[in-house]
Amino acid sequence: MNKHINLALVGASGVVGGKILKLLERKNIFLSNFYPLGFSSVGNEIKLKNSRYKITDIKSFDPSKINIAIFCAGSEVAKRYAKSFVNMGIYVIDLSSEYRYDDDVPLVIPEINGYEIKKLKKPTLIANPNCSVSQLLLAIQPIHEELSINFINIATYQAVSGTGKEAINEFENQLAGKEDIKIYPKRIAGNVIPQCDVFLENDFTKEEMKISWETQKILDPKIFVQSTCVRVPVTNGHSEAVFLRTKDKTTKENLHKILLETRGIKLIDNPSKNEYPTPYEHANDSEEVFVGRIRVEHINNENWISMWIVADNIYGKGAALNAVQILEQLIKENKI
Repeated sequence: MNKHINLALVGASGVVGGKILKLLERKNIFLSNFYPLGFSSVGNEIKLKNSRYKITDIKSFDPSKINIAIFCAGSEVAKRYAKSFVNMGIYVIDLSSEYRYDDDVPLVIPEINGYEIKKLKKPTLIANPNCSVSQLLLAIQPIHEELSINFINIATYQAVSGTGKEAINEFENQLAGKEDIKIYPKRIAGNVIPQCDVFLENDFTKEEMKISWETQKILDPKIFVQSTCVRVPVTNGHSEAVFLRTKDKTTKENLHKILLETRGIKLIDNPSKNEYPTPYEHANDSEEVFVGRIRVEHINNENWISMWIVADNIYGKGAALNAVQILEQLIKENKI
């Protein structure tokens, strides 16, 4: 294994960047050199393990110093810099949606299609999936393998942290009584907004279509997906009400068995004792995807499964954790 891991973190001072730093420390990933990069935060200091680093302007940074970069600074930054890093022989893990749908860009959840990393012959860009997609697919992939899912209907309840620091500040200002409405089209405090991202010509939002596109790219192109994405007045933690139609019949007991055997899943499903996942209880720098409220029905000769999924959309599988797991697999496969 090449132990010389020279990592740049683009967007190091952001919400996701801070969680990546925490994961790098918790997982004790050895870095030979570390370069935090940014724009507006240039000159600020961040801490990793026992060292302090000043954030460097990405515009003046020399990429030849590194062999791996994690981009968590949005689509515009990725569009401007990510491919140029790759062209210099650097692996790039990009958390934005900029390149997710390109045919030559692997869209990776290591537990599901980590083989895409093993197949890589040279440094390339690896896309991190949408936050709602990552937690959804980790929970339903083993069900699809055994029962063959052909239709997914999902309603997401997405926390304001998914929109970044400014959205969190706006939410907190509204809770404090200030009429601060800039980030979202409507007030979010004390409200729910049935819109995440912009509306497209088909009347679905871009976020809703991301769930469809990414599910089909990662899991199965034949699965039909219908989504409604809702922004809710919760600081952190995405929740999902998921309805699956499957080819084969099953039981609640069998689903419990499948999920209990799935790495990264924590089953909390005891309704008689009011035990089920919630973002307040379970999205606190947690790595697991939590599943509960499982129901099985046979309606008009069709097999349906209902379930409730919760995960930390920033620290957990939705963003930082998946990116760091991709980094770990690149190291394991001796790619860097």
